[in-house]
Amino acid sequence: MTSLAEYPAQVAALQAAVDGGGLDEIVARLVELAEVNNGAWGFANPSAEEVLQPMGVQAHKELLLALIERMRAEPRPAVNEHLYELVTRLMRLLWRPELDDRIELSLHIAGTRWTTHDAGHLTWARRLVQLGRPVPVPYVATLRRTGQMSYHSLRELADALAEIDAPLLNPGEAWADRVLADLPGLGAPWLALVTHAGTATGSKPSAKFERAGRQLLAAVGDEAARTVLAGWLSLVGRPRTQRLIRRGYEPDVNEAFDSYNSTTLRGLIWLVGLLPAHDDTARLLGALVETSLRKAAGLGPRNPKTANTAVQMLARNASEAALAQLARLATRVTYKGTLKELTAALDTRAAALGLTRDEVEELAVPAYGLTEVGRRVDDFGDVRAETTVGADGVRTAWFNAAGRPVKSPPAAVRRDHAEAFNELKAAVKDLEKMLSAQADRLDRQFLTQRVWKFGTWRERYLDHPLLGTIARRVIWTVGEQPCAWSGQGLTTLHGAPVDAAPDAQVRLWHPIGRPVEEVPAWRERLERDLVVQPFKQAHREVYVLTAAEERTATYSNRYAAHVLRQHQFHALAAARGWRDRLRLMVDDDYPPTTRDLPEWGLRAEYWVEGVGDGDSYLDDVTDSGAYLRLATDQVRFYALGAPEHTAHASGGGYSYGVDRPAEGLPLSGIPPLVFSEVMRDVDLFVGVASVGNDPTWQDGGPQGRFQEYWNSYSFGDLSGTAQTRRDLLTRIVPRLAIADRATVEDRFLVVRGDLRTYRIHLGSGNILMSPNDQYLCIVPDRSTAVGAGGVFLPFDGDRVLAVILSKAMLLARDTAITDPTITRQIRT
Repeated sequence: MTSLAEYPAQVAALQAAVDGGGLDEIVARLVELAEVNNGAWGFANPSAEEVLQPMGVQAHKELLLALIERMRAEPRPAVNEHLYELVTRLMRLLWRPELDDRIELSLHIAGTRWTTHDAGHLTWARRLVQLGRPVPVPYVATLRRTGQMSYHSLRELADALAEIDAPLLNPGEAWADRVLADLPGLGAPWLALVTHAGTATGSKPSAKFERAGRQLLAAVGDEAARTVLAGWLSLVGRPRTQRLIRRGYEPDVNEAFDSYNSTTLRGLIWLVGLLPAHDDTARLLGALVETSLRKAAGLGPRNPKTANTAVQMLARNASEAALAQLARLATRVTYKGTLKELTAALDTRAAALGLTRDEVEELAVPAYGLTEVGRRVDDFGDVRAETTVGADGVRTAWFNAAGRPVKSPPAAVRRDHAEAFNELKAAVKDLEKMLSAQADRLDRQFLTQRVWKFGTWRERYLDHPLLGTIARRVIWTVGEQPCAWSGQGLTTLHGAPVDAAPDAQVRLWHPIGRPVEEVPAWRERLERDLVVQPFKQAHREVYVLTAAEERTATYSNRYAAHVLRQHQFHALAAARGWRDRLRLMVDDDYPPTTRDLPEWGLRAEYWVEGVGDGDSYLDDVTDSGAYLRLATDQVRFYALGAPEHTAHASGGGYSYGVDRPAEGLPLSGIPPLVFSEVMRDVDLFVGVASVGNDPTWQDGGPQGRFQEYWNSYSFGDLSGTAQTRRDLLTRIVPRLAIADRATVEDRFLVVRGDLRTYRIHLGSGNILMSPNDQYLCIVPDRSTAVGAGGVFLPFDGDRVLAVILSKAMLLARDTAITDPTITRQIRT
């Protein structure tokens, strides 16, 4: 990026590019200027505008269009704003009588925005209509989106464009483009169907809409309707085919659903819901929920209304596949409005069946074609596919007619058994999603105190084709006897067979309250038998009251004074069942981050506040004004239903209005299981979201303000999670290929390379090198999964542990490292 002091030289470089006649070079120089000039194109002598002015009309037009395409790809809204100001100035240069298409060009540029605020453009559009010339479709799309803003002053003007011959949908979204491309070949019945979908203005389909919809569906045929509608709706959420230019204050409009098209989209989803139940329809609707709730910068969930519509159609569908999607989504969705719809749908289904909500979610898990626990076999003529489900996920192996394994399905399978092959692929995807969702659901059962009768539990969990792959890697308590699966049946810790009466009580085993020697014994057994648990159980962290917490009595400061990345913290909190509002740098009050515990009559609070002030605005907030970072404070417990505190976004302490905060409940009175699980959540928030984990922050972040915190966290005392990591590594390291070069010492995994000795912190994963504790920055690739180098780990989900092991494997052979960003640091 150029600096302001270099600006005159950059203008000179622009002049050279203009003289040389290279359009790409001119655009590149203009982008460099836009990075620093704040849109002041008349600054300097000569100015950039003066340099461009002598270019001819055709050259100006070509430059203008090239700038538009460059702006579509530019990720920085501020730079786009400055370039757009230049485009506006170029348009003034082009406003000449000899340029006959200047109005179309101006409207084409206006059509690169999400909305328009210029009534003059509409006057020009009307002029084109009077002249019998077409109005540019991108401008019509922009105007339509503007018209969706009911408070906007252009609403009446937008209505006046009704007579314009415009497409049924705004182009630019993949699904809408497909609809527009397909309709001419599908005929009048399909045009009528899509037009009817465009009348879906309510929150739910009316009786009138349904009657007309069923008639229109009958006209095209149910099977044809399912196929075509699924083809369209499967494209929802794909990247825009015509990117828009984002204003500096706007959210990421290229991730948003077109607000004009959304009405027709809702109607098409309603029409899918009117078709006879089908597994593929349930999958489609489930995917629409997830796609619509995917978060985008400045937007949050992309389109919750579409997600809610898909949930409503799943709720109307009585099939097992639809119920399975509802149950799966209920474990995944964190957006409050959609989660409310899911909860209502499952509660309604439970009431209709005379079951509890938990029972419905258990019964909703399909077998997906598995004929025994974790195994499915499909025959495609002479070819056999064996699908297995286990700790390593879902795998499909192929065998040819001779019974020999092959790497991929033979061409004959795809050709002669296309429908069955596609069903298998869809089932595998469903298995992967459901497996993860059910592991998360079971992990949350610790605090719900779920109890099963042995016979019911065995049917729904231990012997269930899918859930059995999870249940057989978990420790249970049958009656008062802890046990786990061992080959052919349940056995005690020491291998004795376990049997029980059908009405014996079954619970999830938790290390809280167990004999001291029992917990490490279970860990040793699982590690010996190479059992990978779907979540931490035997190795689960246990948090008990500290002496400091006994003194403070009603609150814990154990996880106070940390600096967290707000958006990562927000996502983690939602995933763990906490309520949290994103804090903006505005004059507003916010409640603490809260988790309700209705089974215990309690509410847990974690007090946080925004970090930053007006002086550091650009360093501390996103484009939408949300704080980038939070400072943490106390953890407290209150009775469920007690009034909530609030605090100003920027801090100042929590209170009840003008009153000081109420005392929390005595920590000594909180059930040990509740206290431990809540503190485990908070430890997770800090352990994952702390800026101290970021290896690139060794300089302390913006203006070095967080240097002291980064140093203390990166190499300081170990949290509960990090202590579990240390205990596990103490047992694992002697079995590693680098055992002769690695040892666990206090807070570090010490690795001896050929060039240096390295100390990897067991909390942050950051590295110090001998001889002077020089910092070594190695940034793991977050876009790909981090492996543990083939090392057996007895539980899933600890990414930092995998990072530590991968760094250890790398550094033990430091002479073989080729990455120059690492070798420069090691050899300096």
